[in-house]
Amino acid sequence: MIHKSGGFTRIDLIVVTAVTFGVVLLSLAFLTPPRVCCKAQRISCMNNLKQIGTAYRIWSNDNGDRFPALQSVTNGGWKEVLTKADQGMLCWTNYAIMANEMGQSPKVVLCPSDERKPADNFTNFGNTNLSYLVDVGSDDTWPQSLLGGDRNLGPGTKPDRQYGYSPESARGNDVAIQTNSQAGPVCWSLKIHSAGNTAGAGNILRGDGSSQQVSSSSLRVVCQPYFESNPNWPAGYVPASPSIRVLFP
Repeated sequence: MIHKSGGFTRIDLIVVTAVTFGVVLLSLAFLTPPRVCCKAQRISCMNNLKQIGTAYRIWSNDNGDRFPALQSVTNGGWKEVLTKADQGMLCWTNYAIMANEMGQSPKVVLCPSDERKPADNFTNFGNTNLSYLVDVGSDDTWPQSLLGGDRNLGPGTKPDRQYGYSPESARGNDVAIQTNSQAGPVCWSLKIHSAGNTAGAGNILRGDGSSQQVSSSSLRVVCQPYFESNPNWPAGYVPASPSIRVLFP
């Protein structure tokens, strides 16, 4: 006579273990990756900005100790182009000039959290392949100036749902940002690194080549009042209040 046991057989145990393991993996797939991915993207963006900061240093050392926007065209820069107003459409130029210093890698100037796509090379490169703003008056004599940063910066204290000063059309924007954060406050929009942060958060690159992540409130209180830079305004467009000139892609 054959007696059937009410316990698990070895095969039953293997099946239950496999199913349980599958459920755990599925849970992790839905719960863990978004948070891990966002953190990894922030770190990757910070690394991009650090590489860009190094590129600025290398380029300036080889070109009269000036960054591209403050160096003449004859010496490799694009200062004369900026004597005209509304040059946001040429924001990409600042980074294309430093292509060699960035290892000819267009991915360096694209945040992994951005909806835009990287260019194949710097020959076919434009605002549509760029995530970072540029203060065209910043230099290393003002270590705390705003050299670069995420493009999703906008006016006021209420975050924009899109990209703030950076238009979806990629036609760019040429903006005067006051250093008086109470008179002309700015904040991060709800794009790029602001996921899960309704007040906004983003990364910036300083004039000394350092990068950091800051919230909108920290940006206004700790950073904005010190965003001093060399005058680099078009004739007839100098703002009445102390401001910096920032190009958005």
